[in-house]
Amino acid sequence: MNRDDWSWIGDWTGRRALLTPKQEAIVDNIQGKRYTFEDMDKRANQVARLLLDSGVQKGDRVGVYSKNRFDFLDILFACGKIGAILTPFNIRLTTLETEYLLKKTNPSMVFYDPNLETQFNEVRPFLEKQQVVVMGEKSLNSDPNLYSLMTKRSSGAVERPAITMDDPYLIVFTGGTTGRPKGAVLSHRLVFWNSVNTIVSWGLRPDDIQPLLFPLFHTGGMNVLLIPFFHLGALSIIMGDFDSEETLRVIERERCSIVVGVPTIFNMLSQSSNFKKTNFEHVRVFISGGAPCPVAIMEKYWERGKILKMGYGLTEVGPNNFYLPDNAVKERPTSVGFPAFHCDMKIVDDANNTIGNGEVGELLLRGPNAFSGYWEEPEETAKVMESDGWVHTGDLVMQDTDGFYYIVGRKKEMFISGGENVFPTEIEEVLYNHPKISESAVIGVPDEKWGEVGKAFIVLRSGESLTEDEIRKYFDGKLGRFKIPKYYEFRDDLPKSAAGKILKKDLEDKS
Repeated sequence: MNRDDWSWIGDWTGRRALLTPKQEAIVDNIQGKRYTFEDMDKRANQVARLLLDSGVQKGDRVGVYSKNRFDFLDILFACGKIGAILTPFNIRLTTLETEYLLKKTNPSMVFYDPNLETQFNEVRPFLEKQQVVVMGEKSLNSDPNLYSLMTKRSSGAVERPAITMDDPYLIVFTGGTTGRPKGAVLSHRLVFWNSVNTIVSWGLRPDDIQPLLFPLFHTGGMNVLLIPFFHLGALSIIMGDFDSEETLRVIERERCSIVVGVPTIFNMLSQSSNFKKTNFEHVRVFISGGAPCPVAIMEKYWERGKILKMGYGLTEVGPNNFYLPDNAVKERPTSVGFPAFHCDMKIVDDANNTIGNGEVGELLLRGPNAFSGYWEEPEETAKVMESDGWVHTGDLVMQDTDGFYYIVGRKKEMFISGGENVFPTEIEEVLYNHPKISESAVIGVPDEKWGEVGKAFIVLRSGESLTEDEIRKYFDGKLGRFKIPKYYEFRDDLPKSAAGKILKKDLEDKS
């Protein structure tokens, strides 16, 4: 028997249900229902049987096209039980982008959110052989609904195949060096060790309660706190579309102790007229991730006597890699703190040489919480993962003399808007295809609401004219809306180096 072949691997609901069956696991804030760990295990077993009865085997991909909703979790935990690979699709991508990812991963089954029926119907033509199931309790387009299918199955323990730590559990889409979405393969090993890192390094407790604010189609939705909370036996609240007022009500009503989100969320909460009225008595800490959080936002929470601090992670490693001690937050508000317990890191220069404290270089991470590579992308994998396991993050960091780490910037030109990675090269490629545009360059600029947004610098062909509104309309259907630049500047030319390369740093200095 393989020493990595243990019966508990991937069975998050089954093992937790043995220990605390009657303890609350999930609050479905959308439907107003509450579920114990025993409930969650029974449902996961039913969906696991549905997958098996439909021919899904270990290693097969199971697609989900959905917003955050309760039955997303049923599919997540069912896949873990039978060794299937959950493949959630980013619903903010265009039809063409989703088509590419569907063909790349070729899922055996696809589940979709009934609230996204019109949007999903644009994707449907690319599903030729897959069985399609609508989530929830109502059938649509002759597609059977998940509830009726799963309730016909036994909720008893399902027979499981041999699963090892290195077997894939999730394919989560993220951008690559070319800007085209890539499927980061997250193994059971990564998911397990990220959970251990989070529980141990963040000091999580079984009585903790969190509102789930990250999208479940991102690693943040599944791995920042949901699975660590299951591991520990803590309570998660499934929220719907983000709403500042409802989030504040839930934090107070459910006595949430940990609230994790992106800077945009914390900014929007702080701007609510009810922010100062909300009872945060039970909140132990607010943690911001996904992008640098302005200190001005943090200070609004400090004024309420609460801690708001930054975390750091990426899909390919973790995503929880640092933790800043509470007593250092106000002294070092822009720091992400120290490495997580089971995660190695180093800072290197452009020649890949380790550099010392006070110097800025690229952050490299290594540990059992690192990904397995990009799905069927060996060349892209080789660009970020070294043979000895070190993963290049592309982020520039600095470590001070006391060992605290600071995220300084990004080595590449990618920027983060509302928690989503945006790659300028992808946007520029679309702009260059416009018949009236001669040259273009896109950079990320600060934005109070989204953290960062795109700014496009455009040079028109001789004799041509073009307006901002015309360019925005041109983007429709070609890119996800979060990728479309907010600002535009028309120029006669763009600054270039002697070799003809556009100097984006000069654009940043003057924008």
